[in-house]
Amino acid sequence: MRRIYFDHNSTTPLDPRALEAMTPYLLEFYGNASSVHSVGQSARAGLERSREQMAGLLNCRPDELYFTSGATESDNTVVKGVADALAHKGKHIVTSKIEHHAILEPCEHLSRHGYDITYLGVDRLGYVNPEELRGAIRDDTILVSIMQANNEVGTIQDTKKLGRIAHDKNVLFHADSVQALGKIPVDIKDLGVDFLSGSAHKFYGPKGCGFLFAKTGARFTPFAHGGAHERNKRAGTENVAGVVGMAKALELAVTELGKNQTHISTLAKQLFDGLLQAVPDSHFQGDPEYRIVNTLFFTFPGAEGEATILSMDMKGIAVSSGSACTSGAVEPSHVLLAMGVRPEEAQTAVRFSLGKGNTNDDIDYTLEVLPPIIERLRMMSPIYAQSK
Repeated sequence: MRRIYFDHNSTTPLDPRALEAMTPYLLEFYGNASSVHSVGQSARAGLERSREQMAGLLNCRPDELYFTSGATESDNTVVKGVADALAHKGKHIVTSKIEHHAILEPCEHLSRHGYDITYLGVDRLGYVNPEELRGAIRDDTILVSIMQANNEVGTIQDTKKLGRIAHDKNVLFHADSVQALGKIPVDIKDLGVDFLSGSAHKFYGPKGCGFLFAKTGARFTPFAHGGAHERNKRAGTENVAGVVGMAKALELAVTELGKNQTHISTLAKQLFDGLLQAVPDSHFQGDPEYRIVNTLFFTFPGAEGEATILSMDMKGIAVSSGSACTSGAVEPSHVLLAMGVRPEEAQTAVRFSLGKGNTNDDIDYTLEVLPPIIERLRMMSPIYAQSK
């Protein structure tokens, strides 16, 4: 059976060129980068070269990059670390209702320990209103965290503007840029943020490796303790091979961005137009024009989302209902609910997130397979049948 992968926002396959870059640090330069002997220093050299390489690609200083196990750790480090470091100034944090759970759950944790969290709403396309952010910032606000590109609907926020509003009030700003990296240009200096999170496996790098940008002077308490690694900001033996692979994957993502996004954009438009034409009563969620182009989030009223996903998987097509981190949850997408989609319709959501390896044949096959699946599921839904 053929296999088609349309879940690249959950994870991407490892680029063979990134694997090639990693291999020497798995087999030859395998030392602990904190060891003073030559084996360890060979690993240290690879680690620091990767830090410099990524800093050049992201337009920041090498000593502003900290390597982590992934964006979940980076996000937690920012939210909890700033809360701890600046508790003397205030205990108020502003975020949005459509953030990844790696932001929402640390915020919920803090709310149980004396912190006040403001969750900004979004409009029907998933945008945060800058003026609502301005009005939400108080004298005791210590952090604003708004994701740059949404992982479910692909909405791209005006990060520069939102960051300026925070800075006008002398408040630190964090951008979760996990879904932006490799899909749109990310220039940290131009964005003007204080913190930025990224994860290698979202741009064809290895799993278990990510980074946190922290601007010089931006205070945060380390998330983990137990060693002086990463300039005393992230304890634990560095994943040298993973970092080398992440740096190579980021280099490829940046240098091949135009080519990849042109290819993906063409395929996404074919799928977008094809679904609207082939599946009656299908609804696109989000901004159809300005978004990360690989992401298409549809609702198909009358066809329960999980049933659609399982039916497509039986045909060899991998899609999702949103964030992989909420897989198995029976609740509808919190992103769609925040955008004003009715819960019963949000339960019918299916996300297609395309990648550079997808082809025209993948689109054609999907448009052949999906319409009868939706029709069959709708016939099984007495509520949908009665509504028609």
